[in-house]
Amino acid sequence: MKFEQIKKTLDSIIDPVEKLEFVMDLGKELSPVPAGAVCSEILGCTSFVQICREKNNFYGVADSAIVRGILYIILSIVDGKTPDEIRQIDLENMFLKLKINIGAARLNGVNSMIRFLKNL
Repeated sequence: MKFEQIKKTLDSIIDPVEKLEFVMDLGKELSPVPAGAVCSEILGCTSFVQICREKNNFYGVADSAIVRGILYIILSIVDGKTPDEIRQIDLENMFLKLKINIGAARLNGVNSMIRFLKNL
């Protein structure tokens, strides 16, 4: 699912619990990491998270359903883009505008993922 579709769907969901359920469902859609991808563990996340890259295609691994969904959303923004293009995107603002109630600890993890992507 493309980011614009994700945003539109989340904007239409009023109930915070339903939003989180939708995010967790997105995590089930993460593509498997191809054998040639280079993976990096994201430090600063309370869950185990890896962001993997093969050329300009991004993949992710996480040990939590909600974090897999968050990872899916973030990767939907950057997939297919070069590191220079990613640095031009206001990832923090795009994610915050989704108004997903994830708590401070998970938000720290989101910021760690974004920081990693901005420093490719």
